[in-house]
Amino acid sequence: MKSAHAFPFSLLFLLFITTACLDKDPVVVDPDTTRSDVFESVPLRVPIAPGQVDEASGLADSRTLPGYLWTHEDAGSDNRLFLLNHEGTSISSYVLPGIVNYDWEDIAVGGGPQEGVSYLYIGDIGNNDANPGVTSHSIYRMPELTSLEGSFSADQIARVTYRYPEGTPDAETLLFDSVTKDLFVISKELERTRIYRLPYPQSTDGVVTAELVGQIPAVLLATGGDISADGQEILIRTYTNVYYWRRKSGETIGQALLRQASKTLPYELEPQGEAVCFDREMKGYFTLSERRTATSVTLNYYGRK
Repeated sequence: MKSAHAFPFSLLFLLFITTACLDKDPVVVDPDTTRSDVFESVPLRVPIAPGQVDEASGLADSRTLPGYLWTHEDAGSDNRLFLLNHEGTSISSYVLPGIVNYDWEDIAVGGGPQEGVSYLYIGDIGNNDANPGVTSHSIYRMPELTSLEGSFSADQIARVTYRYPEGTPDAETLLFDSVTKDLFVISKELERTRIYRLPYPQSTDGVVTAELVGQIPAVLLATGGDISADGQEILIRTYTNVYYWRRKSGETIGQALLRQASKTLPYELEPQGEAVCFDREMKGYFTLSERRTATSVTLNYYGRK
């Protein structure tokens, strides 16, 4: 979120105490995947040179270009996606022709209408100060590039336009469920965190109304999130915490998020952390921050134990 107003750090205390009632579970191993829910407490950090991606707001690990992450900047920035390698040594940018970056807040990757094609989903879903004049939002869908030398074309970019059933909340989190291909938008609010669903197949004609699923307990000011490539694990982050859910058998993403998070994951504070994603092999998760007034930021990776 790029805003004239600095984040009210006096609210950090409120965010921290939302984790006080979370269960401190023992290590859980998923019987189907054998993946634990324990991650390294100290991340592997790689520096990002200042001046290239200073307003990183979303993050997604590429399915077609192994070892690379997609990211973007937010409100009023250029209509560009950035491709960042895991080592932080290479950053390429790609223009998305024909669309505008009003307030791109998150990015997701996954399936779509054409079988076997990996798509990017860009959430132009921000609404700083919950401006009532903003009556609809857009999610852009396009095939992932398969080469570093590739480019995006306007005729490949589809637009899903939606409105909320009530109100005009700010939102900074976009989730893609690989099991159902549903999209979920998570609101960023101080009093509550609402879950909205756009079921597959998402229409690209007219304006659709998102379904209000409910509220996420004990999470406030959500700034980003991700669902693992197999659809079984969920991350929602705030400025101060990363929350984790494991999907139960037969459970939808909406049903999972109506439960209190099973735990908070390791996270070292960033200048203004907004981006998070699992890696494509689900061996850990990345975080990335806006630079704000810091001299620089790092790409952080928390490996699974």
